[in-house]
Amino acid sequence: MMENRTVLFVDDEKNVLTSLKRLLHKEPYQSLFAPSGQEALELMEKEKVHVIVSDLRMPDMTGHTLFKKVRDRYPDVVRLILSAAADKDTVLNTIGGGLVYRYIIKPWNEKSIKEIIRHAIKMFDLLEEKRDLERRIEEHNRPIKN
Repeated sequence: MMENRTVLFVDDEKNVLTSLKRLLHKEPYQSLFAPSGQEALELMEKEKVHVIVSDLRMPDMTGHTLFKKVRDRYPDVVRLILSAAADKDTVLNTIGGGLVYRYIIKPWNEKSIKEIIRHAIKMFDLLEEKRDLERRIEEHNRPIKN
């Protein structure tokens, strides 16, 4: 299933996106890259995204704002922070507000970031399976309720 999944990486630093492209090019999922929150949202209108990985500190639209918009528009997308931000309050508010699944610290460990992203994809798959089972149970129980 992993090869049918798409991960969107968002960071205003071009070198970070380039490093991620180089690191993850052999991973079994599709990777998309956006240099801003607005461009990420525009990409998500065109492409089915399963996991989004974003920096918090970006000009124009912060990662926190991006995560809020993604949660509202695409609640099934698993959200991950990728940030060196020393602003612990912002990180805690973003995590505590239910906006993100995990936090990846820059600079990242290559093995660790790959595992975290794969975990996030598995989380998406499990949540999708749960929603499907709930829908099937509801359909099965509908005649009983009537």
